[in-house]
Amino acid sequence: MPARDITPRAAWLNRRALVAGMAALAAAPGGPARAGLSLPGAAPWPASTDEAHTPFEVATNYNNFFEFGTAKEDPAAHAHHLRPTPWSVAITGAVERPRTLGIEDILTRHPLEERVYRLRCVEGWSMVIPWVGFPLHLMLAEAGLTSRARYVEFHTLHDPEQMPNQTSGILDWPYREGLRIDEAMHPLTLMAVGMYGEVLPNQSGAPIRLVVPWKYGFKSIKSVVRIDVRETRPVSSWEERQPREYGFFANVNPTVRHPRWHQATERRLPDGGRIRTEMFNGYAEEVAHLYAGMDLTENF
Repeated sequence: MPARDITPRAAWLNRRALVAGMAALAAAPGGPARAGLSLPGAAPWPASTDEAHTPFEVATNYNNFFEFGTAKEDPAAHAHHLRPTPWSVAITGAVERPRTLGIEDILTRHPLEERVYRLRCVEGWSMVIPWVGFPLHLMLAEAGLTSRARYVEFHTLHDPEQMPNQTSGILDWPYREGLRIDEAMHPLTLMAVGMYGEVLPNQSGAPIRLVVPWKYGFKSIKSVVRIDVRETRPVSSWEERQPREYGFFANVNPTVRHPRWHQATERRLPDGGRIRTEMFNGYAEEVAHLYAGMDLTENF
């Protein structure tokens, strides 16, 4: 096909955004779901992986977000119920300055970076996604950690009106995840407010989510409304449901087999070709020291 006949990407995206916006208006009685939210400019992160990005359409239409259903296509089909504004995130617990921040403030409070990270699901598939966000440690440092800070627990919004599958008993809602404090303060741990240069789509965890690239994807909790700094270790939602399958640490580890999914290789989307899974999802040089002396088979 001659180059002159190819639709410019910007024109295609504009048409796609128009269609999506019309659908959102039709589905949401209150008007556009993200009215007033815009993403400030983000600087490229020099340590990003140079692997090919997963296409936007794949990354936003094949994902797990059980608040909207258990099938991969359910989040994209039902997430129009979610209203990402108004939105706030509370920082509570073992901090010197507890606070509640509105999403508009969060979007401009810290310099944003575009970080291209690998994403590895415990189910054996993987993607490469350009996230936009800032390191979690900036938010925690601003709140001021006390000497009792040992863990961080994250909570997703609990609102069955916006998240219809929260009426199901698949999990004890709201969805909860946790990190050890040194994991939370690690420079790779990201609070993402965008992807592919735009604000997060609803089905991808709008308006703010956690991204921990060396752990299986279920640790990267979506649509966060509360960050609670704790002295005691929290119990994560999937750990509570199936402790033999979903450990608290959930580090990508090709040597530890999940009872239902082989972990030595992964299916890289969109083409589905199998590639070798790397320890800590390829981030061992940066994070392996966090687990020195730990039995990673027992602490899975």
